[in-house]
Amino acid sequence: MTNEKQRAHDEEKKGAAVSGMAMMLLNIGLLAASVAGVIFAAANRAWWLIIVCILYWVASVILFCGLKVLKPNEAYVFTLFGVYYGTLRGPGFYFVNPFVSATAPGKHTPEIDINASQGVKYSPAQGKKKISLKAMTLNNEKQKINDLLGNPIEIGIIVIWRVVNTARAVFNVDDYPEFLSLQCDSALRGIVRMYPYDNPDMEDETSLRGSSEMIAAKLREAIQAKVDAAGLEVMEARITHLAYAPEIAAAMLQRQQAAAIIDARKMIVDGAVGMVELALAKLNENGIVDLDEERKAVMVSNLLVVLCGNKDVQPVVNNGSLY
Repeated sequence: MTNEKQRAHDEEKKGAAVSGMAMMLLNIGLLAASVAGVIFAAANRAWWLIIVCILYWVASVILFCGLKVLKPNEAYVFTLFGVYYGTLRGPGFYFVNPFVSATAPGKHTPEIDINASQGVKYSPAQGKKKISLKAMTLNNEKQKINDLLGNPIEIGIIVIWRVVNTARAVFNVDDYPEFLSLQCDSALRGIVRMYPYDNPDMEDETSLRGSSEMIAAKLREAIQAKVDAAGLEVMEARITHLAYAPEIAAAMLQRQQAAAIIDARKMIVDGAVGMVELALAKLNENGIVDLDEERKAVMVSNLLVVLCGNKDVQPVVNNGSLY
């Protein structure tokens, strides 16, 4: 029996509702009729009719409690004497069972603070009973996590999400925005520990810096798997901040500079060797000069010095023989 009730909470169902405007006009008309009935009963001393009209006045107050207004992308989750009654979606003016009660989405609701540079602030719901179905943004604080190679890095993410199953969001977790934030932290740590920050030695190797699209897709899937029980849909997850931790940032910068210098030198040497080969081939092809092996070695040495040097060449004129 308990499992059946749990499954009923997992599945969202539509709450019964009728036009609120029609019910409001009908109730107002009956109230006016009851006032006229009281006047008529007092004139004719029909005390039973006065009692009936007074009882209807009390009932009309209860009926007015069943009038609900919803804006676009808002929903109500109703319970009737502790049992899930249904969810009311869609903008409009409705009348529902006046004895149902709207269940709050949680202890807190997200509040965007434009002046806050870190995270999402939460404020008390202050009696708010509606659930927002709009796409919302969660900007988690920066975290320090060790990557696959054990290097500490600082990383922050932004998650675009929305509520798709109101029953799960209300009944399966206590506070779904806070639940989402904690699950994002957990999923992020799991993803970061699987990949290195950067791996320039292996171009095809997946890294946090070089494979941002793939990492974002895996991160979204990991978060979605964790928050599905809360009825949430993760629309997008992106890395907004990625850097080495301050304690190793300087050393990693030197490493990157050294790697850049080595790559540049390698490119220069490859180009210089190609130019030397081209020069020797042209000299032999046109028969400009006949060089033996020793003179070729000298020419190669001089050309490499000229092409690979960091400073301007200082020419030296040799008036004597090479030997």
